[in-house]
Amino acid sequence: MHVPDGFLDAPTSVATGVLAAGTVALALRGARRELDERTAPLAGLTAAFVFAVQMVNFPVGAGTSGHLVGGALTAVLVGPWTAVLCTTVVLVVQAVLFADGGLTALGTNVTLMGLVAVGAGYGVFRLLVALLPRTRGGLLAAAGAGAFVSVPAAALVFVGLFAVGGVADVPLGAVAAAMGGVHVLIGIGEAVITVAVLGAVLSVRPDLVHGAAHLRRPADLATRPGLHAEEAVR
Repeated sequence: MHVPDGFLDAPTSVATGVLAAGTVALALRGARRELDERTAPLAGLTAAFVFAVQMVNFPVGAGTSGHLVGGALTAVLVGPWTAVLCTTVVLVVQAVLFADGGLTALGTNVTLMGLVAVGAGYGVFRLLVALLPRTRGGLLAAAGAGAFVSVPAAALVFVGLFAVGGVADVPLGAVAAAMGGVHVLIGIGEAVITVAVLGAVLSVRPDLVHGAAHLRRPADLATRPGLHAEEAVR
């Protein structure tokens, strides 16, 4: 889903850049409420995992590519604001060191993968968590559904941006068909990987999973070493 330089016109790129900058500024404040000395290392590991899976690209056409995003997984593990920051760091490193996505398109890529994918994935997750049974299985189902939705949602927003400011010599219908079809399939893979990784973390350290707070009982938290009293009563 990395958008290259010159695929969108300057006004569209500037607009998404401003939106991305504002989102990151909000995320810097919001992440303070999500991270502590226990979860900060998990955020780093998650960012490294997302970086690795995003390096596996599937060509879509006209210089664009599709790949796993990891936005929903990161949001469920460490929180949505932290997920925005993790995704942004990954995209900056990929653009600067690996030329994966253009520098002038960095704002567009952060908007698509850091804002839309994370927001849509976590939004679906929170909605389903409230509707499904409050069990481990319900949580995994909600996370899988959120992960599945997040990828085509970001792809559709890209199609909308291309309709407004696309400059590549590619018909809009062809872009929509290519992006939609490929990213629905990628969304299935995203859901499978999200459920697998989240299930593994829940098996060993459920106390670290941001989205699993509703499954933890105060008595269980109180027995965990290193937890503060105020954390044990959340």
